Amino acid sequence: MKQLVNVILAAAVLLGLYACTDETIGVSITDSVSSIIEDSSFVITGHSVRNDRVQMRTSTKMLGVLQADGYGSLAAEAVTMWMPAMRIDTTGIKAEMIDSCRLKLRLPYTGGFTGDASVPMRLNVYRLDRALPSPIFSDFDPTGYYDSEDLLASESYSPASGWVEVGDSYVTGSTVVDTVRVISVPMPTELGRELFTTYVNDPSKFSSPRAFADVFPGIYITNSYGSGNVMNIKATELDVYYHKHVWLNDSTEADSSFCQSYLASTPEIVSNNIIHYDVDDAITTMVDNGEALIVAPAGYEVQVRFPIQDIIDKYKSNVGGNQSIINTLSLELPVSIPETEYNIQPPTYLLMVKTSQKDNFINGDSLANNKDSFYAIYSPNTKSYFFSGLRNYVLDIINNKGGIATEDDINFTITPVDVTNYTYTQSYYTGSTTTVTKISPMVSRPAIVKLLLDRAKVRITYSKQIVD
Repeated sequence: MKQLVNVILAAAVLLGLYACTDETIGVSITDSVSSIIEDSSFVITGHSVRNDRVQMRTSTKMLGVLQADGYGSLAAEAVTMWMPAMRIDTTGIKAEMIDSCRLKLRLPYTGGFTGDASVPMRLNVYRLDRALPSPIFSDFDPTGYYDSEDLLASESYSPASGWVEVGDSYVTGSTVVDTVRVISVPMPTELGRELFTTYVNDPSKFSSPRAFADVFPGIYITNSYGSGNVMNIKATELDVYYHKHVWLNDSTEADSSFCQSYLASTPEIVSNNIIHYDVDDAITTMVDNGEALIVAPAGYEVQVRFPIQDIIDKYKSNVGGNQSIINTLSLELPVSIPETEYNIQPPTYLLMVKTSQKDNFINGDSLANNKDSFYAIYSPNTKSYFFSGLRNYVLDIINNKGGIATEDDINFTITPVDVTNYTYTQSYYTGSTTTVTKISPMVSRPAIVKLLLDRAKVRITYSKQIVD
């Protein structure tokens, strides 16, 4: 569809300037026609491809087993190394004063799981006996990295069983309230005492994740019983509980209890989601029929051919030798949500990246640059994704490649991702600024969506001016 809006500047513009000498100066008259053109007559094509090996670059973890009609079967486990605390409270404490320790799994209070929250499940926690490899992928096999006899804990759980915890964090004077559910897993008291003794004897062992790996390489968490839900674990930590004598005043001494987080799973250390996903027959049928499906985690992504050469050729043909400027280039992707058990929803974010650069983008922990890579947010109101910032992409081909797109410029992969944002609040008056700090393969929850490529709108708007 093409819309043409003509703005005709055909009237003579005469500016008279009156000076002390009574001299009148006139400006020359210019006739011109300016046009703003919008064109969305282009076609994008694509197909689904299996993406069952994903490099994890996030501390988010999934745990559980889920069988959902229309989606498939998903089993999620996790392995993680540890970021140790730089300082541990040792004042007035001996190892025998360590009372207990717990593994804390924190999941969002809202949207922290998929499935039935009340289904009873059971998890096992094993101690790793060597450091995890890097890079590490979703098809990682933990065999050889742990001893099945070295079971640290086994605990029943469900998302509904976690206690609700509200925490405050402070960013430049503003309070951010974070509400989570906490699955608390009792760990051996001897583990807490071992860690305490190691720190007392050699604090340098806690100076970095790699140094600490010589002491405690990490843990492997697997589901040992039950099926019905998968949890999205946003934070993992090991808390140690202890007691010691403190002075309440100059003359009164009391025995008080304390808690300190000795270990945490953070983005800086090696961690991984082990994903086992078996495709549902309904998905197989849709893929065989050529439909463009996005399934996460470690399911399907879509490869597309973007009509950039058609766009450039039509733009040049219409502009000719006249002055022109490209205002915008965008892609609107309408979608439909396949019917699934548990009403599994689309990914919150999609990344569109040149296929040749996808692995480097993920491996390099990159951010979208609006030239080779772009991301879009799902709108439940319009049931679509909108990639708005493609202007630099087309300008790069026109200005730097003579307007001739290569296969590399045409072939893109659309894949589900998780996007991490940082919001900086400067003051009440100036408001806040949100910056994207990380884009990584989606492992926050199960997701599914069908891209309606035949209804996609690739839209370019540009201005041209004809000067007589």
